[in-house]
Amino acid sequence: MSKKSLVVYYTHSGNTKKIAELIAEKTGSTLFAIEPEKAYPTAYQAVVEQAKQEIRAGYRPALNSTIDVGDYNMVFVGSPNWWSTIAPPVASFLDEADFAGKTVVPFCTHGGGGMANVARDIAQLCPDSEVLNGFEIYGNGSARARGEVGAWLERIGIKL
Repeated sequence: MSKKSLVVYYTHSGNTKKIAELIAEKTGSTLFAIEPEKAYPTAYQAVVEQAKQEIRAGYRPALNSTIDVGDYNMVFVGSPNWWSTIAPPVASFLDEADFAGKTVVPFCTHGGGGMANVARDIAQLCPDSEVLNGFEIYGNGSARARGEVGAWLERIGIKL
Protein backbone atom coordinates (compact mmCIF):
# COMPACT_ATOMS: atom_id res chain seq x y z
CA MET A 1 0.00 0.00 0.00
CA SER A 2 1.46 3.33 -1.02
CA LYS A 3 -0.09 5.45 1.74
CA LYS A 4 0.71 5.08 5.43
CA SER A 5 -2.54 3.92 6.98
CA LEU A 6 -4.10 3.46 10.41
CA VAL A 7 -7.06 1.36 11.56
CA VAL A 8 -8.79 2.79 14.65
CA TYR A 9 -11.77 1.02 16.16
CA TYR A 10 -13.95 0.61 19.21
CA THR A 11 -15.28 -2.82 20.00
CA HIS A 12 -17.62 -3.99 22.73
CA SER A 13 -18.23 -7.63 21.89
CA GLY A 14 -15.11 -8.29 19.81
CA ASN A 15 -16.84 -8.20 16.41
CA THR A 16 -15.43 -4.85 15.33
CA LYS A 17 -11.97 -5.88 16.57
CA LYS A 18 -12.03 -8.93 14.29
CA ILE A 19 -12.85 -6.80 11.23
CA ALA A 20 -10.28 -4.14 12.21
CA GLU A 21 -7.61 -6.84 12.47
CA LEU A 22 -8.51 -8.17 9.01
CA ILE A 23 -8.30 -4.68 7.49
CA ALA A 24 -4.96 -4.01 9.18
CA GLU A 25 -3.60 -7.37 8.02
CA LYS A 26 -4.70 -6.86 4.41
CA THR A 27 -3.49 -3.24 4.19
CA GLY A 28 -0.39 -3.32 6.38
CA SER A 29 -1.95 -0.65 8.58
CA THR A 30 -1.13 0.27 12.16
CA LEU A 31 -3.90 -0.93 14.51
CA PHE A 32 -5.26 1.15 17.42
CA ALA A 33 -8.11 0.26 19.78
CA ILE A 34 -10.21 3.16 21.10
CA GLU A 35 -10.94 2.52 24.77
CA PRO A 36 -13.09 4.67 27.04
CA GLU A 37 -11.73 5.41 30.52
CA LYS A 38 -14.81 3.77 31.98
CA ALA A 39 -15.68 0.47 30.32
CA TYR A 40 -19.24 -0.21 29.24
CA PRO A 41 -21.24 -2.85 31.11
CA THR A 42 -20.87 -6.39 29.81
CA ALA A 43 -24.57 -7.23 30.22
CA TYR A 44 -26.31 -6.70 26.88
CA GLN A 45 -29.40 -4.82 28.14
CA ALA A 46 -27.30 -2.56 30.37
CA VAL A 47 -25.00 -1.51 27.52
CA VAL A 48 -27.98 -0.99 25.21
CA GLU A 49 -29.62 1.37 27.69
CA GLN A 50 -26.40 3.26 28.46
CA ALA A 51 -25.54 3.65 24.78
CA LYS A 52 -29.03 4.87 23.94
CA GLN A 53 -28.87 7.54 26.67
CA GLU A 54 -25.35 8.66 25.71
CA ILE A 55 -26.17 8.95 22.00
CA ARG A 56 -29.35 10.93 22.68
CA ALA A 57 -27.38 13.31 24.93
CA GLY A 58 -24.45 13.65 22.49
CA TYR A 59 -22.15 12.40 25.26
CA ARG A 60 -18.42 12.02 24.49
CA PRO A 61 -16.68 9.77 27.02
CA ALA A 62 -13.08 10.39 28.07
CA LEU A 63 -10.64 7.97 26.44
CA ASN A 64 -7.82 5.94 28.00
CA SER A 65 -5.36 6.96 25.32
CA THR A 66 -5.19 8.35 21.83
CA ILE A 67 -2.90 8.17 18.82
CA ASP A 68 -1.55 11.01 16.71
CA VAL A 69 -3.18 10.66 13.29
CA GLY A 70 -0.81 13.27 11.83
CA ASP A 71 1.56 10.64 10.46
CA TYR A 72 -1.17 8.85 8.51
CA ASN A 73 -2.68 9.66 5.12
CA MET A 74 -5.51 7.15 5.40
CA VAL A 75 -7.49 6.29 8.53
CA PHE A 76 -9.98 3.41 8.68
CA VAL A 77 -12.55 4.15 11.41
CA GLY A 78 -14.52 1.23 12.87
CA SER A 79 -17.44 1.08 15.24
CA PRO A 80 -20.33 -1.14 16.14
CA ASN A 81 -23.63 0.30 14.89
CA TRP A 82 -25.25 1.53 18.09
CA TRP A 83 -28.69 3.03 17.56
CA SER A 84 -27.94 3.71 13.88
CA THR A 85 -24.73 5.62 14.57
CA ILE A 86 -21.19 5.27 15.91
CA ALA A 87 -20.43 4.31 19.50
CA PRO A 88 -19.72 7.36 21.70
CA PRO A 89 -16.02 6.46 22.20
CA VAL A 90 -15.53 6.69 18.41
CA ALA A 91 -17.23 10.10 18.39
CA SER A 92 -14.86 11.21 21.18
CA PHE A 93 -11.84 10.07 19.17
CA LEU A 94 -13.04 11.81 16.01
CA ASP A 95 -13.77 15.02 17.94
CA GLU A 96 -10.25 15.07 19.39
CA ALA A 97 -8.21 14.31 16.24
CA ASP A 98 -7.52 16.46 13.17
CA PHE A 99 -8.48 14.64 9.99
CA ALA A 100 -8.01 17.59 7.62
CA GLY A 101 -6.60 16.41 4.30
CA LYS A 102 -6.83 12.73 5.21
CA THR A 103 -8.73 9.91 3.58
CA VAL A 104 -11.19 8.42 6.08
CA VAL A 105 -12.68 4.97 5.52
CA PRO A 106 -15.64 3.97 7.73
CA PHE A 107 -16.53 0.40 8.67
CA CYS A 108 -19.02 -1.10 11.09
CA THR A 109 -20.36 -4.29 12.53
CA HIS A 110 -24.03 -4.64 13.36
CA GLY A 111 -26.78 -6.92 14.56
CA GLY A 112 -29.15 -6.17 11.70
CA GLY A 113 -29.02 -2.39 11.25
CA GLY A 114 -26.48 -2.31 8.43
CA MET A 115 -24.47 0.88 7.91
CA ALA A 116 -27.45 3.09 8.90
CA ASN A 117 -25.98 6.56 9.65
CA VAL A 118 -22.49 5.35 10.62
CA ALA A 119 -20.66 6.58 7.50
CA ARG A 120 -22.64 9.85 7.39
CA ASP A 121 -21.90 10.58 11.04
CA ILE A 122 -18.19 9.81 10.62
CA ALA A 123 -18.11 12.14 7.60
CA GLN A 124 -19.77 14.92 9.62
CA LEU A 125 -17.09 14.59 12.31
CA CYS A 126 -14.32 14.68 9.66
CA PRO A 127 -15.48 17.59 7.50
CA ASP A 128 -12.12 18.41 5.90
CA SER A 129 -11.34 14.88 4.80
CA GLU A 130 -12.22 12.65 1.87
CA VAL A 131 -14.54 9.87 3.05
CA LEU A 132 -14.57 6.66 1.01
CA ASN A 133 -17.44 4.18 0.76
CA GLY A 134 -17.76 2.26 3.98
CA PHE A 135 -18.07 -1.41 4.84
CA GLU A 136 -20.66 -3.08 7.02
CA ILE A 137 -20.96 -6.68 8.13
CA TYR A 138 -23.36 -8.59 10.35
CA GLY A 139 -21.72 -9.70 13.58
CA ASN A 140 -18.11 -10.61 12.89
CA GLY A 141 -18.89 -12.03 9.46
CA SER A 142 -17.66 -15.47 10.54
CA ALA A 143 -15.90 -17.46 7.83
CA ARG A 144 -16.84 -15.11 4.98
CA ALA A 145 -15.42 -11.95 6.61
CA ARG A 146 -11.92 -12.27 5.10
CA GLY A 147 -13.26 -12.48 1.54
CA GLU A 148 -15.82 -9.70 2.02
CA VAL A 149 -13.23 -7.32 3.51
CA GLY A 150 -10.84 -8.03 0.64
CA ALA A 151 -13.53 -7.50 -2.00
CA TRP A 152 -14.59 -4.20 -0.37
CA LEU A 153 -11.01 -2.91 -0.22
CA GLU A 154 -10.58 -3.65 -3.92
CA ARG A 155 -13.92 -1.95 -4.77
CA ILE A 156 -12.81 1.27 -3.08
CA GLY A 157 -9.49 1.21 -4.90
CA ILE A 158 -7.13 0.04 -2.17
CA LYS A 159 -4.37 -2.10 -3.64
CA LEU A 160 -3.68 -5.22 -1.61
